[in-house]
Amino acid sequence: MNRLTHLDESGAARMVDVGGKTANARSATAEGRIAMSTATLQAVRDGSGPKGDVLAAARIAGIMAAKRTGELIPLCHPLALETVSVDFAFDESAIRVTARAALTGKTGVEMEALVAASVALLTIYDMAKALEKGMVIEQVRLLEKTGGKSGDWHAT
Repeated sequence: MNRLTHLDESGAARMVDVGGKTANARSATAEGRIAMSTATLQAVRDGSGPKGDVLAAARIAGIMAAKRTGELIPLCHPLALETVSVDFAFDESAIRVTARAALTGKTGVEMEALVAASVALLTIYDMAKALEKGMVIEQVRLLEKTGGKSGDWHAT
């Protein structure tokens, strides 16, 4: 098993030193879903909920969250992201959120993609909770990452 990089020799938490790493293109894509009733899903889809355009707010919240990941996750480096996208897909009982982050840098953007997807999902919940409090956020996961020393990775 690989040594945990966020622990020093004595087991204390530390921020990884990326100073000697070479900058290269890196990207990550994450997803999650929020399950809800057909009526709530329709209200979100057509913008008829009490708080307005749910998806516009969720997209902006996800992008903003990705940009602030270094402030939210204690040992993440603050990164100068080059792009963040947040997209939505509907099925009969849920909205799927897909978030992608990319940069040219010395450390990966997996956490930024995961934070973007998570906050977008939380924003959908917040914007639609007046219609339904029992919505379920689930299956938040990394789909893929590219670049860096460990190379590319894709979920199976």
